[in-house]
Amino acid sequence: MTDKIYILIVDDHAALRAGLRMLVNAEPDMEVICEAENRSGALNCIAQLQPDVVLLDISLPDESGLDMVKHILDVSPSTRIIILTMHDQEGYLRKAMTSGASGYLLKKAADTELLSAIRVVFQGGTYLHKAHTQVFFVPEDSPVEPVIEEVNSLKKLSPRELAVLRMIAKGFTNRQTAEALFLSEKTVETYKARLMTKLGLQSRVELIQFALNQGLLAES
Repeated sequence: MTDKIYILIVDDHAALRAGLRMLVNAEPDMEVICEAENRSGALNCIAQLQPDVVLLDISLPDESGLDMVKHILDVSPSTRIIILTMHDQEGYLRKAMTSGASGYLLKKAADTELLSAIRVVFQGGTYLHKAHTQVFFVPEDSPVEPVIEEVNSLKKLSPRELAVLRMIAKGFTNRQTAEALFLSEKTVETYKARLMTKLGLQSRVELIQFALNQGLLAES
C-alpha cells in the first residue's frame, strides 16, 4: 500500500499547474506524478500511471472537463476526480457529480481546503464546499451558463505589488521572487499577504488565476 497520494493535474494554464504542483508537493503524503493541458495528455497519463486523484479543470481546449469524467473512470475506475474550476454554477456541479466526480471545488478555495479535499476523496469520501451542499435540493433544470467575473482591481496595487504578483503567477517560489526583486523572503511573504487582502483572495492558486484573468503574464 502506497504511503503517498499520487496526483494528476489537468489544466491548460502552465502557471496555475505550477502553483498547484508547489502546493501539493509541499505535503509529505502527496506527490504530483503527471500534468496535462488537454484531454489526450490527461488520458495518456491516466493509462500509464493510474493516479489516485485527478485535479480536473472544466475549461480545456479540446474537451470539457465535465465530459472527461466518464472517460477517465473508464480508463482507471479507482481514480478519484476533483473538479477544480472557476465556475460556481449549480448545473456544472450537478453534472460533475452525476458523471462520477468525487469532489467539486472552486479555484478561489483556500489552499488548505484543496489539500483537505484531496485527502477526503482519496479515502473514498465526497468533498463539496459547504456553499454547494444545497445544490441537490434545487430543480435539475438549473441552467449551465459561464461565469464572467472580471473586476479590474489592478489600480489598487503598487508597482512592487504588481511585480510580486507576476512572479507568483509565473510559479516562482518566495525565495526565487526575493532574489529576483532584491527583497527578503519575509518581505515577499508580506507582499503576498497584502495582495490577498487588497484583492479579496485567499490562496496562491487564486492569485495565479487572478493574474491570468487580468493578462499580467501576457504583458510581461
